[in-house]
Amino acid sequence: MTVSAGVVLAGGQSARMGTPKAALEWHGSTLLYRTVAIVARATCGPVVVVRASRQELPELPKGTQVIDDPRPGKGPVQGIAAGLAALEGHAEAAFISSTDMPFLHPAFIRRVLRVVAADAGTDVALPVARGYPQPLAAAYRVSLAATAERLVEQDRLRPAFLFSECVTARLDDAALKADPLIGALDPDLDSVVNINTPGDYQEARARLAPEVTVQLFGTLATGDSPRGPLSVRAATVGAAASAVRLPFGRDGTLARHVTAALNGDQITRDGATPLAAGDTVYFMSADAGG
Repeated sequence: MTVSAGVVLAGGQSARMGTPKAALEWHGSTLLYRTVAIVARATCGPVVVVRASRQELPELPKGTQVIDDPRPGKGPVQGIAAGLAALEGHAEAAFISSTDMPFLHPAFIRRVLRVVAADAGTDVALPVARGYPQPLAAAYRVSLAATAERLVEQDRLRPAFLFSECVTARLDDAALKADPLIGALDPDLDSVVNINTPGDYQEARARLAPEVTVQLFGTLATGDSPRGPLSVRAATVGAAASAVRLPFGRDGTLARHVTAALNGDQITRDGATPLAAGDTVYFMSADAGG
């Protein structure tokens, strides 16, 4: 059993947005793809997407598990119950996220998960960030699945009912920012900013892409591409590759001879892999072994 996994609630048609948030374009991909991939980067287990029954979803990262919400219209506690139940026997804790947090940072996810991992008596790590509880940017012990399901059956659908029945550690702004990585890379706690209106989306989409560092190794560090390290604005691995003039395949992956390592460990060739502030992307020649 892995220590941590992820659950992303896909959501459905948004009356205020006029369209499903999951499919909103985000730097060449979608909000849902970005959220799932960021959660996957920060956890060591599977990521489950909970959708409405037969809801059409955009493309997802490979390995994503999709399950249907068994009861329509029951709100987030139903999604939490379904997602945790799907992870029973596979992980001890899960970070649960809504789809619509485009600035969610891996450092934020890891910080919240550590609270549950460090104390066997804590069931939920609940950020109270930017003035509000954030139940859909929180860590839950997977064993809470049965409790959440019981509350749904009782029509006690507010997340507060779940928190009242378990041990909940609340993390205010100061506690979150005390983490050095969050303090440096997400000082305004933009991880919990969500999108509720077309104006929110337009404002979020107009922001600059995160600042990341790119460095080339081996045969890639010759010719027209600068070796680095080079600071660039890039929301995806593909955008980072383009910034240093590396080629792409037609399927959106890096060219066959190119591979990328995020922060020295996570290996990918998927150009849609999202980046976050402070990331370092090492590009290497796969043919030459880096």
